[in-house]
Amino acid sequence: MPSFDSSRGRFKLAERHLAVFAHLLDKETPPAELYHSLGELQQIGLVGPEGELSPLLREFLTALARPLVLIQAEVTGQHGPLAHGVVVGQDAVFSHDAWPGDEESEYVPIEPGTLVWEMARKVKLRRGERDAEHAAGVSGITTTMGALDAVFAALEGVTDEAADLRDVARTALSAASDLAEPELTALVDLTLNLDSTWRMTTAWGAEDSQSVRSLAVWDCGQHGHWLRVQPEEPIQEGQVGPESTLRLVRSSAGEVWDKLADLLPEKDELVGAGATA
Repeated sequence: MPSFDSSRGRFKLAERHLAVFAHLLDKETPPAELYHSLGELQQIGLVGPEGELSPLLREFLTALARPLVLIQAEVTGQHGPLAHGVVVGQDAVFSHDAWPGDEESEYVPIEPGTLVWEMARKVKLRRGERDAEHAAGVSGITTTMGALDAVFAALEGVTDEAADLRDVARTALSAASDLAEPELTALVDLTLNLDSTWRMTTAWGAEDSQSVRSLAVWDCGQHGHWLRVQPEEPIQEGQVGPESTLRLVRSSAGEVWDKLADLLPEKDELVGAGATA
């Protein structure tokens, strides 16, 4: 069920509710499959009986309809993949967060000057340095996506609670790759201590000439942050297969912070893409 908090200008909405807004903004009647969603929005007062939109939605819908920059964080952790993001409009910026098991995401207005902080929050970036002795002192690992898939498949197939997961992962990786020590042990450590993997993507400009930047990172708990530099972002659908190279490079929270900031376009890039200064 959608909801809103007028005191903070925040909304809880599902994709189907946004689809209703899109039709109403275009002066169209939503199709039959969206009638229930329309009714929910009318029930809480965000849409009137004749399809009129509440004034509370003005800044939010203007940002959605004419975004300057779209930021998407795809985060995969224990509960599976979640999609968070930020919509940067000309006059307002809205951050949205998903929650495991919930259809709705929460949309909250934020200050433009906090964009990098907001991006870091979405991926739980921690500024503290990690123990440099972890992950066998390795600074980079190169193998294949197929080898990584073999490790995850082996771990998912474990049914014996007493099984040594480290031994399971090592056996699978040894069979599926030609990694030698200390990289083999390092990759076993990373996969067993993986808190999440995430990809942050920024996009701006017209669809036919859109600019895109992306960053992919493994958050490996006590083993720190690792940049996934291959396959190189942004990845197109169908571009990566089992034989594709996987390369991970040790990083730090500070370096990841800087790379998040680098994902954002400069003002002249937005002007060049058609936005007003």
